[in-house]
This record gives sequence, structure tokens and C-alpha cells, in this order.
Amino acid sequence: MTGRAGGATGRPPLTERRRAETRREIAEEAVRLFVAQGVAATTAEDIASAAGISTRTLWRYFRSKEECVRPLLTTGLEALTREVRDRNGTAPLAESVLHAHRGEGAEQDPLALRDLVRLCRDEPGLRAVWLEAHYDAETEFASMIADRTGRPAADLTVRMEAGVLNTALRIAVEDWALRPDPAAGPPLGDTVAAALRLITHVSAQEAPRPV
Repeated sequence: MTGRAGGATGRPPLTERRRAETRREIAEEAVRLFVAQGVAATTAEDIASAAGISTRTLWRYFRSKEECVRPLLTTGLEALTREVRDRNGTAPLAESVLHAHRGEGAEQDPLALRDLVRLCRDEPGLRAVWLEAHYDAETEFASMIADRTGRPAADLTVRMEAGVLNTALRIAVEDWALRPDPAAGPPLGDTVAAALRLITHVSAQEAPRPV
């Protein structure tokens, strides 16, 4: 998830980036079809055809048609994770994520993400993917906090800090996506930044690294 293979900057290698682009294109086509004709009525063959690939190739990338949307949920989280790990700083994680957040996510289609989050309300299969993506992110956040503070990743305080950060990111995206009027309120990036600022004081209590 950290993309260290890309060199000192942590940028993923070309083949990995191409794979990520393909996965994201599949995700965007899947959401477009789910919105247009419903999840139940959309087949894996429909998604593969819309993405310009074979169904066999689709199954190499994803385990189910619902999981096809996962890249829209994880692209931003993974980009933030790479950026924060590359910084290798000692600031509280929430503060580091807030700084790293600026400028990230440009490759992601915000309209597709918004449609997907809205679909998650009524589609249990998609909601399961949404929650699984954040469960994985929370585990990664706990690992980063542990690295920064010298505490075990399974420590209760570490897990609580990771959970607060993860929940803030999830709620910020949901708040932005579920507004009745999409044009009302700040854009996605500003909404996420506002949520991160609200919780920076929580991780300010991170214990110092043992001497």
C-alpha cells in the first residue's frame, strides 16, 4: 500500500500505476452502470464491456461486481498513506494527513465517488466494500501511529487514534456526498480538511517515542 517500490519518492512504478488506472476506469464504469440500471441488473459482463476489457480480465482484478467500485474508495486513502509515510515526520498523524491531503486525489473522479457513496446507502454489497476499505485504512493508520510513537499497533490508544482519524475521513466524504444540493457547501477537499482540523487535537496526545 505504501508504494515504496517506486523509488525514494514512494511513487509507484509505471506498471503499478497502469494497473491502478485500469482498476479506476473499471470502477468508474461500474458506478455509471449501477446508477443507470441498478446493481442487481448490472452484470460483470456489462462492466467489462463498458471498460473495454474481457470478463476474464475483470475477474483477475476483482472478486465480485460490487468490489469493482473499491478503487474509488481507496485511491485517495492510498495516496494519503504514501504521502504521509514519505514524509516520515514526527508530527501527530492527523496533522500530517491534513498537510498531505492538499493536492491529493486529482486523479479521482469526484462525481463518481459521490454517486457511489449515495448508492452505498441502499446497496448492502456496496456498503460492505465501503466499510471494508475503511477497515483496511484504519489498520494502516494504526501501523503509522505505532511507527511514529514506538507503541504497539494493537495498543488501545493507538487503535483509538487510528479509529478517530479513519472515522473523520469517512464522515467527511459522506457529508459531502449526501448533501441534498451537491452545489451547497464546500467541495470535497475542503470538507475533508475541515474534518481533519477538528480532530488534530485528538492525536496531539500521542505518546513520545521511547528514548
